[in-house]
Amino acid sequence: MAKRKSQLDRLRETILKPTIRVPNLIRFKPGAPPGVLEYRGEERTEPVTLSLIDFRDDHFEEIPEIGPEWKERVTAPGTVSWLDVSGVHDPSVIEDIGSHLGLHPLIMEDIVNPIQRPKFEPFEDQLYVVVRMLHIRDDGTVQDEQISIVITKHYVVSFQQLPGDVFDPVRQRLCNGKGVIRSQGADYIAYALIDLIVDYYFVLLERIGTQVQELEQEVMDNPSKDTVQAIRAAKQTIISYRKDIWPVRELASAMARDDSGLIKKRTTTYLRDVYDHAIQVIDLMETYRDQLSGLTDLYLSSLSQRMNEVMQVLTIIGSIFIPLTFIAGIYGMNFVNMPELQWEYGYQMAWGLMILTAIGLFVFFKRRKWL
Repeated sequence: MAKRKSQLDRLRETILKPTIRVPNLIRFKPGAPPGVLEYRGEERTEPVTLSLIDFRDDHFEEIPEIGPEWKERVTAPGTVSWLDVSGVHDPSVIEDIGSHLGLHPLIMEDIVNPIQRPKFEPFEDQLYVVVRMLHIRDDGTVQDEQISIVITKHYVVSFQQLPGDVFDPVRQRLCNGKGVIRSQGADYIAYALIDLIVDYYFVLLERIGTQVQELEQEVMDNPSKDTVQAIRAAKQTIISYRKDIWPVRELASAMARDDSGLIKKRTTTYLRDVYDHAIQVIDLMETYRDQLSGLTDLYLSSLSQRMNEVMQVLTIIGSIFIPLTFIAGIYGMNFVNMPELQWEYGYQMAWGLMILTAIGLFVFFKRRKWL
């Protein structure tokens, strides 16, 4: 019992870990004109921070926190720039960035509105991508936030709601200069960011798969109401992730088919790989959801089987005692002319008859494999 409780507690610490979603508080007035910058998320007070990476084949420079000088650096010719903006809660900062870079007003509106569905939208000289970043934090919870990516010919700008992301491997690849990442343009950097986000979906689903296996074992060994609650929580979690991940397939496909010229033909090959990965993630989610639905049916079947086993044992016990009760009832009648009542060995005879009857029935049930 103690072992089972500890296992359920561990399941609560994993499956039942909440997904930390940045709350989205709708505060805009209906009928507002398009392009109005009005932040619609959780109120935050920390300043918006910017980091910049400039690179080319033989050059790499990273500035973790950069001030207003980013304006000259991003648009400077000769290098490819990646500007990462941490925080979208200050519309004035987003408007300043958008005005300097010439972002479309609808792009800026979507950036400060962190309730967007993952999507890909082409504009005249820029492409806009929205994805949901799901990554496991140090405390075991899952951080879910919107990532906006703007792609132009010479630079890429990423906007995230909170500090901390999964992009360190891309930064490391740029720093080391290994592979083709430095020789590619802004479109390849955008692909690398999206691909990394999708790769972390696999990490998340791997943990869910392990939890599903543990739940299956728990249902088989000793199911309880706590197990049912864990199954329901896991199903709700997968449904929530499905809403964030499902549109990525369409997003990657639309980017691979883009004909604006901002995405090179070589990058489209890699985007098709992201498309394949997105399909694999979706297939895994559907598999786990089907398994969890099957676990619910298995739990009900297990309860029914246990009930049948209990009823079988009670029925057999009742079947053994019914003839004994019959014998005891006969010799419990208050008639005077009953021969066995005056017999010296009548009491022993009654006991022997009941014992032999019980043993005979037990042997009979054993041979029929009812016990």
